[in-house]
Amino acid sequence: MTKLIIARHGNTFTSNQTPTRVGARTDLALVESGRAQAEKIGAWLKENDIYPEITYSSQLKRTIETAKIVLKTLGYAQPVFPLEIFNEIDYGEDENQTEDKVIARIGAKAIKDWDDKAIVPDGWQFNPQACIENWKGFAQHVVDDEQETIMVVTSNGIARFAPHLTGNFEEFSGQHKIKLSTGALGVLEFIDNQWIVHDWNVKP
Repeated sequence: MTKLIIARHGNTFTSNQTPTRVGARTDLALVESGRAQAEKIGAWLKENDIYPEITYSSQLKRTIETAKIVLKTLGYAQPVFPLEIFNEIDYGEDENQTEDKVIARIGAKAIKDWDDKAIVPDGWQFNPQACIENWKGFAQHVVDDEQETIMVVTSNGIARFAPHLTGNFEEFSGQHKIKLSTGALGVLEFIDNQWIVHDWNVKP
């Protein structure tokens, strides 16, 4: 059985800051609460006896830092391998804008469709089918290499497409909130030649 852990990075804004829609072109580091979230992810994995053999992240600071803290919490000294395919999406002209400005431009329904169905709003520079194929190619590589437990630390926009690995995204999205919360994780397992979502949006 192959196990795939998908974690979203920790907070990049403090409680007294106004968050913005942070995408591929906004490379923020974690704040203190984000580092604490990463430690909690590591503690949850430890409590559940889940220890990744190899850890991947995006090329952005917030995911690399989260991954390193998770591994440190687990007592690991292994490297983190950043991959471009796990970089957050490019929000186009909405990049690094506050949510009220984003909604004013594209409308509340577009945001709801993105959150509920992963329908990409107009103007965002992102190819969802390419992302889905990236997940499938990565997952196949993991299975072919007979790797037992793998962790990927990425961002909200990318993580929500991972359940396409099950072959029935519509059923999954009808039963789950597809968005991973900041500092949350999901666990997929490859059993009997099929990917199954074991846990999703777990908030340690």
